[in-house]
Amino acid sequence: MTIRRIAVVGISVAALALAACAPNSEGAEGAEGSGTVTLVTHDSFYLPDDVLASFTAETGYEITLVAPGDAGDLTNQLILTADSPLGDAVYGIDNTFASRAVNEGVLAPFVSDRAPEGIDTFGGTLTPIDQGEVCINVDLEWFADAGLEVPASFEDLADPAYADLTVLTNPATSSPGMAFLLATIGHFGEDGWLDYWTQLEGNGVRIADGWSDAYYVDFSGSEGNGPRPIVLSYVTSPAAELDDDGVPRTAAVRATCFRQVEYAGVIAGAENPAGAEALVDFLLWDEVQAAIPEAMWMFPVIAEHVPADWAEFAPLTENPVELDPALIAENRTVWLEEWLEVLG
Repeated sequence: MTIRRIAVVGISVAALALAACAPNSEGAEGAEGSGTVTLVTHDSFYLPDDVLASFTAETGYEITLVAPGDAGDLTNQLILTADSPLGDAVYGIDNTFASRAVNEGVLAPFVSDRAPEGIDTFGGTLTPIDQGEVCINVDLEWFADAGLEVPASFEDLADPAYADLTVLTNPATSSPGMAFLLATIGHFGEDGWLDYWTQLEGNGVRIADGWSDAYYVDFSGSEGNGPRPIVLSYVTSPAAELDDDGVPRTAAVRATCFRQVEYAGVIAGAENPAGAEALVDFLLWDEVQAAIPEAMWMFPVIAEHVPADWAEFAPLTENPVELDPALIAENRTVWLEEWLEVLG
């Protein structure tokens, strides 16, 4: 099972229409329509066909999916096409890009009545759908065999004892890479984070273009059997790396975790705003929330649908590293340019 970024079969920049299937008893609280509603999403979106088709059966709308790229590309494309929107609803904007989307005016005011309390809705424009955490992961078996203590902090990664053991991902090309960059800023502050990255470079860190290469090629703790036992991944990753006895072979370094929340919203200027609102509601239906963990390896925002083994082996951290979304929106471009000057 791919851990977070599952390949999306049949979804590309070209649209995919889904026909009706069996009805869903939960419904969209009376929503009725016909025709098509277009969901613009990142290229890692996946839900089972029968789950997607139940929306059509209940509401009358057929879903068309458009995937212009990863989470960063998604926000950029919404902004670039603001005068001629790509679709009606969007899913996949996360909290590191949400302020930019809101500030650029590409979202219409709407929050689903089903949305749980306590998660930012960015001024009533975005509905939280799922969440997760980007964290450093370690290969427990590698460290046990090497007789080396498992790293427990950001600072440990720059310690010479861990030289040439870490693989991270490029924040310019990777959503988890950007999350980790922001985590270092949240931890070390605006005056200290760049010095930390300089230390990492001096300690032999490898920067992969994307998560898949880092995790499945360079990391020693998964199917790739790579040379590096420290990798940037997700808090849920250990739940996918159980041995034959059901014991995790890897672990997340919880002091390094940065919380990501993924949102859905109605696109400003949508041709079908009623269908878009129904679709945002749909992403919080019980059957969708229950499917999210296995389909996309994220925590559903409705807690009752979190799998039991995740609660045991991969719970969300109590105190993740955080950064003010407004500060991210104001400084993201500058921070990335500064990072590229040092490590690009």
